[in-house]
Amino acid sequence: MSAGPGSEGGGGGPLVQAAPAADSPRAWGLLGLLVAGYIGVYLCRKNLAVAVPLLVEDFGATREEVGRIASLGTLAYAAGKLLLAPLVDRFGGRDSFLAALLAVVGCGAFSALSPTLGILGLAYACNRLSASPAWAAMVKQASPWFGARSQAFALGVLSLSYVFGGAASVALAGWVAHASGGSWRAILLVPAGLLAVIALAAWRLLPRDTVPRQATGAADGSRAARVPWAGLFRDRGFQVLCALSFILTLVRETFNDWTVDFIKSTGGPGVSLQLASFLSLPFDLCGAAGILATGALLGRWSAGQQRWVIAVNLALLAGSLFLLSRPSGLAFPWLVTLVGVVGFCGLGPYSLLAGYFAVRLRGPALAGTISGVIDSVGYVAGVLAGSGFGWILDRWGYGTGFAILAGSAVAATALALLLPAPAPSPENA
Repeated sequence: MSAGPGSEGGGGGPLVQAAPAADSPRAWGLLGLLVAGYIGVYLCRKNLAVAVPLLVEDFGATREEVGRIASLGTLAYAAGKLLLAPLVDRFGGRDSFLAALLAVVGCGAFSALSPTLGILGLAYACNRLSASPAWAAMVKQASPWFGARSQAFALGVLSLSYVFGGAASVALAGWVAHASGGSWRAILLVPAGLLAVIALAAWRLLPRDTVPRQATGAADGSRAARVPWAGLFRDRGFQVLCALSFILTLVRETFNDWTVDFIKSTGGPGVSLQLASFLSLPFDLCGAAGILATGALLGRWSAGQQRWVIAVNLALLAGSLFLLSRPSGLAFPWLVTLVGVVGFCGLGPYSLLAGYFAVRLRGPALAGTISGVIDSVGYVAGVLAGSGFGWILDRWGYGTGFAILAGSAVAATALALLLPAPAPSPENA
């Protein structure tokens, strides 16, 4: 049963709620608060896309110059995953999450006040760098709130924050643009204000961590505390998770970047850009359903059976990608349906790599470090999904591009059968 407020650190420190009982209604409510916080991070991230045409007009800049802001931000985010996520294991999930939210709020406000495009680019890079440990912090804090049967599903729910965060960000930024008469400063400032409110709620309501903060010490006696970095990178299970992250992020980001263009070009002149955008929605909607379904299934199966659940998903993903590589033989509605199947079968396993499986590998004590590295490997693939896949399309078209993705999914299916078993640690019980 959950305890009442307690004093963290003693003395005159802030009153912090005790951790919730496993699988309790309070645990699920706090999980919802974390989801809201990460959606808030996305509100301050993807709003830049809506501000782009206004920045071009206001600063007299080229789209290439504005595009460098996004590229610099992506590099900062990937670097932060490697450099800052390990600090989550040292300073704890709660404090790291709050620090990330507050830093993003500050960077968002600074972005809105930027006098030049160069300063805006620096502020946005700091924004992305500040946000980089937030996911690892959520995973580290939330994983002990749930038992073995519900942990995969709970961390899947956590993943819905980035599935819906992007859509919420674009919708809010569009509304702000209309209400403000096209002010890019308002587009960048309003989401920061909303995130500040969420950060205040998180500061008041999030409980103290139940996981030891020093993953390098041996006080807790867990296997996680005794594994050095070198041993982690030699671990076959860790290598498998990184390889799967690379492949599945490549699929995810390819469909994020190119689905609208694929539907429009395949559908012909009768498919408008607006219609193509609408028909691309099954990827995210079915992906959200796949995340929840996969998480629910994993909680009810043993480690060996979990491998087969993931492998079957990825085999279906490979088959769907192969069919998409031959679009001339399929009716247009079936192509749109297959886009949804790719979302369902791909996003489910993808969402659990830097969450459930990161915790399962070494327990919560190293969850921040492992989650950050897995994510950063995926972002390398994310870069390839843009320029690399575009290069393939220019030369050979979508048939070849999807055939390559199908082959990658076949490799991922084989890798899924090598997924690691849970660490024999009391934290994973």
